[in-house]
Amino acid sequence: MARKNRIWMPGHFYHIVSRGNWRGDLFKEEADYKIFLHILREINEKTPIELASYCLMTNHYHLQLRSTELPISKVMAFINKRYADYHNNKYEVSGHVFEKRYYGEFIDSPLGMLKVSKYIHLNPLEADMVNDPLRYRWSSYLYYLHTKGTDILKPNAVLDYFTGDESEKRRRYVQYMEEKEESPLVIQL
Repeated sequence: MARKNRIWMPGHFYHIVSRGNWRGDLFKEEADYKIFLHILREINEKTPIELASYCLMTNHYHLQLRSTELPISKVMAFINKRYADYHNNKYEVSGHVFEKRYYGEFIDSPLGMLKVSKYIHLNPLEADMVNDPLRYRWSSYLYYLHTKGTDILKPNAVLDYFTGDESEKRRRYVQYMEEKEESPLVIQL
């Protein structure tokens, strides 16, 4: 049975999730996380991608990602193939590294952008890996508070939905992250 084609909307963000086979660990050592982030930079050199947020958990990862030139399915094929090759070579194993094809959901609104970013950044807290999302090293949350991002990470893709200057937007995002209810602060639509 043929797989259903994925729909790609150039320039729009997607929430991407990919999990380890049998829910096994994708990232076992610090070097594994670093290599995965390197692969993200590597694909960006071939075709422009933009990450609004990310979180690398032990057995899966989340990306809030957009691509303007290459379909998301091609971007993900590159990322997962490169990481699987690295993983199997390093750990001297063969076979599937990922459970199945990645999950990808089109984000269709400003509120959706905020919710996905919040969900991604709270993932380590919800999994009881940390008691504060700021303490989780393999997430983009720190970039939302202290820097403008990197060559591929663009926190302003989410922060710009809040009003105010740069520091005010960051403060409002932290406040939004701490809210239990899904009622975002002032959003520029």
